[in-house]
Amino acid sequence: MDIITRYIPKEYLALKINYLRANISELPTVRFSDRKRYGKIEKRCICNNHNYSLNSFKAKQLCEMALKRNELELLLGSYESMWRQSFQGSVPEDISPRNVIRTINPNNPGLSSIMDSKFFESLKNDANPNYREYKKYPYNGVLYRSKAEAEIARFYTEAEIPFKYEPEIYLDGMVKPYHPDFVLLIKEINCCKIHEHLGIMNSSDYVRDNKIKVTNYLNAGLLPGYDVFFTYQVEDMVFSVKSIMPTLNNVIYNSLISTP
Repeated sequence: MDIITRYIPKEYLALKINYLRANISELPTVRFSDRKRYGKIEKRCICNNHNYSLNSFKAKQLCEMALKRNELELLLGSYESMWRQSFQGSVPEDISPRNVIRTINPNNPGLSSIMDSKFFESLKNDANPNYREYKKYPYNGVLYRSKAEAEIARFYTEAEIPFKYEPEIYLDGMVKPYHPDFVLLIKEINCCKIHEHLGIMNSSDYVRDNKIKVTNYLNAGLLPGYDVFFTYQVEDMVFSVKSIMPTLNNVIYNSLISTP
């Protein structure tokens, strides 16, 4: 996906830019030069007025950080170009990266967990053992239950948003484990969000089951619009993954403005 032509809503784009700026500021500035030594020209790595042989362990560490800094600067330049094309003025600094602490099952000490990167890494991808015969739509080595889910997986992959598909989680009050469609890790706020894609919305049984699903999330202390968001599909409407980004933007921005 071409990052320049991809639309990212204003608040989320500002957050991504400020996140990259903060990460770049923590990396050293490294340069390289030639130095004549013992009659030979030797490449040296220079940082903070110290220079090191390229063969040294310290220089190898600095080279890795220099590559990382260059990678982040290129990405930042792309996002800043997108900002200039779509919005006026400077990037608001108050939309800044921070740890947004959200807890699943806060009233159950045995199940309670902060929904951060550690929680995300603990989740197994594609962990739902039920009705696997209905998974027929492949993307990136995983079979999805619908074409829309496969398109959503592609969208998150190309948008560089880490996700787990149908991982196993436990919700307070439920006897069996639950498998949400997607659990995302929003790196800029170190917080997970749950995305449920609701298909077959023309079916009364399906609508009833998903009302119960919302209740189960609420019982686990998770709030629609903050921790969980939904996309929908009905037979007479074409689902577009473009609808995800503004919805996700609102969820992330709600998290930012509700935390100090």
